[in-house]
Amino acid sequence: MKTIVYGAIAIAAAAGGFALYRFGIAPSIEPAPVETLAPPPTAANAPAEAESPIPTDLPDFTLPDRDGKPTSIRSWTGKSLIVNFWATWCGPCRREIPLLKKIQQEHGPEGFQVVGVAVDFRDDVLKYAKEMAIDYPLLIGEEGGLEAVNLFGMPSVGFPFSVFTDREGRIVMTHLGELTKEQSQVMLDAVTRVNSGELTPVRARTVVAAQLAKMKPS
Repeated sequence: MKTIVYGAIAIAAAAGGFALYRFGIAPSIEPAPVETLAPPPTAANAPAEAESPIPTDLPDFTLPDRDGKPTSIRSWTGKSLIVNFWATWCGPCRREIPLLKKIQQEHGPEGFQVVGVAVDFRDDVLKYAKEMAIDYPLLIGEEGGLEAVNLFGMPSVGFPFSVFTDREGRIVMTHLGELTKEQSQVMLDAVTRVNSGELTPVRARTVVAAQLAKMKPS
């Protein structure tokens, strides 16, 4: 039974990932679909952004944490979040975890907080989290996890899927696919500049897209 459910979630995630790239707001560069940035909507004077299904602010959702305590994604007030949707059966998600741990260790003191949202079976997540010594918070849910993805304006999404917010909870950018160290640094720098008032979220997405376009495909 578990295998059947795994398959259903995987198929939904793959289909959603393609839909996000094909029908969402694609950047001017043309990376592989799993590396698509999907910017959220902005003011009416930015028509290319206004049709995005991604909300401007981080949607509120609640899922059990590792101890089973219902926890809102907005619990980390005043923090710039990296919300990472993942699953134990997702190869790129597993490869990405060491980088996320490093981001938390190195940038946590700067006000960044990684939060993993596992769209998976609780027992499998807890076992894998222990094996990998995941030291950042985890929220866990099967159907609840998929419902959380729905709040981002699409029925499902490919994994891994990461959301970067500023410390006010505004979505600065999203990233579909496995993050590299170089990509994450560009995004973290952009969020820092938004927090300082140097950039708006809209301008930050333009800056990030331009910098990512100069990188060699991973």
